[in-house]
Amino acid sequence: MNASPAKPVQPLVVDAAAEQVESLAPDDHRRLGRELALFAFDALLPVGMPIWLPAGAVVRLALERYIVDAERAAGYQHVYSPPLGRKQMYVISGHWDHYAEAMFPPIEDGSGQIVLRPMNCPHHIVAYRSRRRSWRELPLRIAELGAMFRNEPSGSLSGLSRVRAMVLNDAHHFIDPAMVADEVALVVSMIEDAYAALGLSGHHYRLSLRGHGAKYVADAGLWDKAEAALASALDELGVGYEPVRGEAAFYGPKIDVQVPGRGGRQESFSSVQLDFHLPARFRLCYAAADGPRQPVMLHRSVLSSMERCLSFLLEQHKGNLPVWLAPAQVVVLPVNPADGAQAKAVLEIANAARVAGLRVDVDDANEPVGARMRRARLGRVPYRLVVGDREAAAGLVAVNLRDGRQPEPMPARSFIASAAAVANARGLDLWP
Repeated sequence: MNASPAKPVQPLVVDAAAEQVESLAPDDHRRLGRELALFAFDALLPVGMPIWLPAGAVVRLALERYIVDAERAAGYQHVYSPPLGRKQMYVISGHWDHYAEAMFPPIEDGSGQIVLRPMNCPHHIVAYRSRRRSWRELPLRIAELGAMFRNEPSGSLSGLSRVRAMVLNDAHHFIDPAMVADEVALVVSMIEDAYAALGLSGHHYRLSLRGHGAKYVADAGLWDKAEAALASALDELGVGYEPVRGEAAFYGPKIDVQVPGRGGRQESFSSVQLDFHLPARFRLCYAAADGPRQPVMLHRSVLSSMERCLSFLLEQHKGNLPVWLAPAQVVVLPVNPADGAQAKAVLEIANAARVAGLRVDVDDANEPVGARMRRARLGRVPYRLVVGDREAAAGLVAVNLRDGRQPEPMPARSFIASAAAVANARGLDLWP
């Protein structure tokens, strides 16, 4: 009997949003992310869980290096923790009672149930209680770029701004209550420095307070104390803020930094949360001169999640990321790719720029230089260098800046020094 012919494999839709991308606004991060090949969604991946493509991974790594450097300078200690925990951890923390609807179902592992974490804070509590602590260690600041998973409703998912898998720039301060104002001041300073480097503007501060109902843990006295402490810290800093009821975390009040998004909407980006609840639930303590004491916690995120951060950056800058974040900072284009002298000069320039720490592409496709310049423009590359016969012979480059300016042709080494200085400054300037 003849075997039945194999059925052809049906192709999967790679990215359902791709067919709709042209209908999105030009400054929508979903459209920009596709045009710049930064991230993608695929039918083989879970809904709401993007893959960072090579260009996007470059941006993410630059953000991670920035915040880790800033945290080290501010006295943070970094940890790596597993993205799962036993269900009992979240029962103790209160997440199981107050946040379970946003958590993925437990997984049986043969000895109980484990859960994908929706927050990093219980894991940092585990780091704190890994040994006895003394008052001499406070403030203890523990930081991590930690993966988290939230079972968001499918209808609420939107590009990178609302996802189910994210990496949060997270940190927790374990402190004495008398340290609250100083620690809030430290975090606010880090937030302002980061916004200056990222070019995020138009932000304002919101004091998010408890509302009514079962969403919040019940202890009116601790809530009053925590809300008064955060308000006092902001008042001491002279930071204007808007108090809003019903926006607190379930365990404590928080300071939210509201950043303008597309269409004038305001969205929370950075946050500082004051928490008397979790230290009590996990029975944390430290040794003081007068006996054991319980610390309080500050939960803090400066850059939000890496996913959300990129979505804001793309939309605020319309894809023109600051030089230090641009996936390709320089593209070098020979006028005639077949010319040996030009090809040699381009290779030397590209290699010298890479040695200086710049991210460089060479576009020597067999196309008119105008077409290749257009490709660099669409890719939002900050620096486009053209090398023709004259430039190759004299060791020069013709510089075209992303904003349309064209400085006089200059020695390649002068350009490299100037561009590297701009990139290393992690600022917003395009040219010195």
